[in-house]
Amino acid sequence: MKTLKNYTLIYDDQCPMCNIYSKGFIKAGMLDENGREAFTDLSCKNKNLIDFKRSRNEIALINQNTNEVFYGLDSLLLIIGNSFPILEKIARIQPLNWFFKKLYSFVSYNRKQIIPSKKDDLEQACIPDFKLKYRLIYIAFAVMFSAYVFSLFSIKLGFGFNQNFLREFAICLGLIAWQTLFLKTYLKDKIWDYLGNMMTVSLLEALLLIPVLFFDVNSVLTIVYFGIISFMMLLENLRRCNILKLNLLPTISWMLFRLTVVGILIWVNF
Repeated sequence: MKTLKNYTLIYDDQCPMCNIYSKGFIKAGMLDENGREAFTDLSCKNKNLIDFKRSRNEIALINQNTNEVFYGLDSLLLIIGNSFPILEKIARIQPLNWFFKKLYSFVSYNRKQIIPSKKDDLEQACIPDFKLKYRLIYIAFAVMFSAYVFSLFSIKLGFGFNQNFLREFAICLGLIAWQTLFLKTYLKDKIWDYLGNMMTVSLLEALLLIPVLFFDVNSVLTIVYFGIISFMMLLENLRRCNILKLNLLPTISWMLFRLTVVGILIWVNF
C-alpha cells in the first residue's frame, strides 16, 4: 500500500467501527504509524486546527505540512485514493458521490445507536449531533429489514404461521408506538436515543435468525434457537439501557409487548 505521509486522522476512540478502520489504515500501511489520534486525547496543535463541532460528525484528516483539514467522506477518499486512485475517482463521480456522502452521514449520525459506549456521556466524548432525519431513516430501515426477516422466520416456527410481511411490519411499528406512549414521560430527551438502540436490537435479532432460513430445521429446534436468541436480546436490551443510564422499565415494557404479541398470535392461529 502507498502511505499517505504526514497526515493525522482524528478518530472517535469510543466508536469500535472508527477504531477498527482507522487502525486498519495503519496496519495496511495507508497511514503512518502515528497517523491517527484519538478525539478524546487531542494535542493542542490539532485541537486548534480542526472544527471541533464538525469533527464530532465527520472524521477529520489533518495535513501536517499545510495544516489543511479534510472531513468525512473526503478524508476517507483521500486515504483510500492514495493507494487506489481509481476507486477514489469512481467514488467522486456524481451521483455516486452524493449517495456515499448520504450513506456516511447515515452511519455517522447513528453510530452511537448502532454501537453505544459507556463513556459517551463524558464532556470530551465524540458525540455526533442529533439529526431527526437520519434517525427516522435508520429506524425505518430497521423496521423494514426486521419485518422482512421475521416474516420469513415465522414459517419455521410452526403453529400455523405463514409468511406475512405486513403482520411483522405492524408488530415492529406497534413496538415503537408502545414504547413511545408508555415511556415518553420517563425517557424525556433520551427517547430518540432509546428508540435507535431498541431498533438496533431488532436488527441484531433479525441478523441472528437469518442462518435458520437456509436450513430445513424442525420446529422444536427452531423454537429453542429462537428462545436462545430472545434471551440474548433481553440481555442486550439491559446492557444498552444501562449505558443510557435507564432503569429496568424500558426492558420490562419491551418484554411485556413481545409476550403479549406472541400470546395473541398463538391464540389466533390455534
